[in-house]
Amino acid sequence: MAMDNKDVVRAFYDAAINRKDYSAAAGLVGPRYTQHNPRIADGLAGLEEFVTGLRRDFPALRADVRRLVAEGDLVVGHVHGVRVPGQPGTAIVDIFRLEGGRIVEHWDVMQPIPGEARNANGMF
Repeated sequence: MAMDNKDVVRAFYDAAINRKDYSAAAGLVGPRYTQHNPRIADGLAGLEEFVTGLRRDFPALRADVRRLVAEGDLVVGHVHGVRVPGQPGTAIVDIFRLEGGRIVEHWDVMQPIPGEARNANGMF
């Protein structure tokens, strides 16, 4: 049974971010991978460099996927990323475009979670 687009993205978060397993993550990416995060290079080589850097620099980093929303070929993830356990972390919104069940494009916006907020609603 083929995975739907949200399943592919959820598996990608697990492989690339939580397990830092480049080979598993690469299997979820299309032959052409366009990256819009200016700190990450395009293509599989850029993905490999990114995952390798996470494994080296932030081995305990975790991405907690709070929600995924899909429309057509796009999946949007609302994610709580924590590089070091005990830190407040970062609120992340990722946008993935898929073709043929593979991720082919990625955008993201990240905001550090402050220690204090002017409301009690939280970022998730």
